[in-house]
Amino acid sequence: MIKSATTVKIVKKRTKRFIRHQSDRFKCLKSSWRRPKGIDSAVRRKFKGTVRMPNVGYGTNKKHKFMDRSGFIRIVVSNKKELEMLMMHNHQFAATIAHCVSSRNRKEMVQRARELQIRVTNPMARLRTEETQ
Repeated sequence: MIKSATTVKIVKKRTKRFIRHQSDRFKCLKSSWRRPKGIDSAVRRKFKGTVRMPNVGYGTNKKHKFMDRSGFIRIVVSNKKELEMLMMHNHQFAATIAHCVSSRNRKEMVQRARELQIRVTNPMARLRTEETQ
């Protein structure tokens, strides 16, 4: 198994999404964040016990921003040529095989990744259902 080059502890300050104030109460309000702008809004005024508003303090370190827990940065790969581009960076990036890749090509790509010592995050994605049938 390929180990990541990163050994420092990855700190993600917040992974939960910020939801829009009162989006749980009204169907017409989607949950995607919008800043409250009302003059009396308790959320805008940052009262205790209200919904948290996003600000710069929740930002993740740039080095760890797109890393998963194992220390790799995931790259979506859809063919063998893209997979071979990761050959020199196999301790930094991990390949995620795209959803649209067929099971036959997927099997070949997983085999090629094993030869190049590239970590694949979803090696059994479509192969598992095919073998059981």
